[in-house]
Amino acid sequence: MTFQIHALPRAPFEPLLGMNDAELSARRACWRTADAEPGYPCRVSLEDAKAGERLLLANFEHLGEQSPFRASHAVFVRPGAKRARPEPDTIPDAIRRRLISVRGFDADWMMLAADMVDGDDLAATINAMFANTDIAELHLHAAKPGCYLARVTRD
Repeated sequence: MTFQIHALPRAPFEPLLGMNDAELSARRACWRTADAEPGYPCRVSLEDAKAGERLLLANFEHLGEQSPFRASHAVFVRPGAKRARPEPDTIPDAIRRRLISVRGFDADWMMLAADMVDGDDLAATINAMFANTDIAELHLHAAKPGCYLARVTRD
């Protein structure tokens, strides 16, 4: 079985990229400057920002369905980011180098499985969760800050 990791599209963040600080604040967003590498994973490019690079920090609803698990969280987006399209069965470095919380959802957006795994071991966890045919997709979060990283589907 193969899997596909999906980065966020750039389009939802495009209007925010040209806003001033007051406009961003009214939309629960702000600018941050990366002060460490790695440390600021862009959810569009699925790459870590370089130290000194400016990123948009915004709230993003990653599970907007009518479910008890409806959720949003902070995400970083690099202004010039192009949407990543990782090869099937490939874990981008910005995900692989982190402790990952993996959450498996069914077609009704009910959580059926959850685990925490080192990013180097993520592929095995993805495959094990997808062995349950009731799981429709997985959501990946950086385990320590809890921030949403990406979604995973069967390829």
